[in-house]
This record gives sequence, structure tokens and C-alpha cells, in this order.
Amino acid sequence: MTIDAARARYDAALAIARAAGETALGFFHARDELVIEQKSDAQDLVSQADREVELLIRARIAEAFPEDGVIGEEHAPVPSRSGYTWVVDPIDGTSPFLNGQPNWCVSIGIRGPEGLVVGVIEAPVLRETYAGLAGQGASVNGRPLRVDPAAVLTSANIGFGATQKTPAAEAAAFVRGLYDEGGVLFRNGSGALMLAYVAAGRLAGYYDPGLNAWDCYAGLLLVREAGGVAEYLGSDDMLTGGLLYSGTPAVVADLRRLGEASRRG
Repeated sequence: MTIDAARARYDAALAIARAAGETALGFFHARDELVIEQKSDAQDLVSQADREVELLIRARIAEAFPEDGVIGEEHAPVPSRSGYTWVVDPIDGTSPFLNGQPNWCVSIGIRGPEGLVVGVIEAPVLRETYAGLAGQGASVNGRPLRVDPAAVLTSANIGFGATQKTPAAEAAAFVRGLYDEGGVLFRNGSGALMLAYVAAGRLAGYYDPGLNAWDCYAGLLLVREAGGVAEYLGSDDMLTGGLLYSGTPAVVADLRRLGEASRRG
């Protein structure tokens, strides 16, 4: 990786995320007119806005970096010829989006030949832009982000991302274990934003038993560049999701322990 190649994509990702955010915000204000489809379960939704915003992002990427690959939630993957792949969720938090809540965002992560290099999360209603470049730190609206190294499980709320795909007994066991140890649960319907909140110190940590690459790649980089730990066990081809733990080393150790106990039943 050269810093110039990564920075060029960082600058482009910022501009693309802002443009996508403006477009998504227009759909948000006219959401009663959207066509909505159900995917795998009652909480897994997709709308006309998701599809059209992703097409906008893909068109901008193809124009600026035609050799780069793209993996997104709503359309087929484009293989990379440059070694760089953009991992995109056009609207992370579709359910909050469709229900008029502010906690949704555009998430753009970029993986280069040596791993994650760029992460941008644009939250239009919240008027927040999170951005990180590998080795150069992370920020929100230009203000540096830093995870408190002394944070523990009870320092702030803990994000939890289980959906209906997680067995109810497993989700309940994790929540009980967390509360037994003095922790408090937080969930806002957007995995990308909860990772951004870990990077910003608003959450002590975040655990998800099954997250996709497009939901978390941008946030993973933000947490790491803010000095935190972000472990993701999704597939290397970025097409199959997996477990995610984030926070300080102490918080991640506790979340891993609680997560393993919940899966054992």
C-alpha cells in the first residue's frame, strides 16, 4: 500500500459518502412513498432507497477508480483488478430509516492489498461524518477520536447487534450475563454506527454474533485508528459474515467470554 493511493481513495470516499448521504436523506424525508421489500425475516428489510443509493456509490467509484472492486449489500460484487475493494452499505439501519429514526448511516470501507485502509461513516440526520485512514487516525466532523484505554465493561453501555437470526436463547443468555456483571445493553439498529460510537467513546464496547463485512468494515478501521480493538471473524472473501468484538482489550476479553458462554447455552 502506498499512502498516496490510500489517501486518494480516502478523499474520494468522503465525497462519495456525503453525496450518498444527501441522496439517502432525500429518500428519508419521502419515506412514505418508498417501495419496501422483506428479505429473510420481518426485521430484514430493503427499500428502493437502499438500492438506488448503492447504485450512486458504485457509479462514483467506477468513475474515479475503474480498476477497484466493490462489494455491497444490495447488488452483485465487482471483482478488483487493482487490489482495492470498496465494501459498501448504502443505508445501514434500514429499519430505523424506514421508521423515521435518525440512527442510520452510509458506510464505506476500503480494503487494500495489506488490509483495511479507509473507513467512512456518514450519518446525515445526526450531521456526523466519521472518517479514518490507516495509520493516520480517525475523526468525527474533524475532531480526533480516541478510545479511553482504561474503559471496562461497566464504563459505558455495551452495544449488542443480535437480530432474529440469532437464537433467542443465545441472545437472552448474553444479555443476562452482561447484566449479571453490571453491564447495560445498548442497541440502535445500526452496526456501523455502534462501531463508530465505540471509536468515539460513547460505548464501552460492541458485540455482534453475526455481522456482514459491509456492516462493519468502515467501523472496524475507525475503532482501530482510535486506539481500540476490533476483532471480526467474517470470511476473507467478505461474502460471509461472522462474530465481532470491539472495545478496549479488557472489554473485548469480557465480551468474548460472555459471547462464548451464551453460545454454549
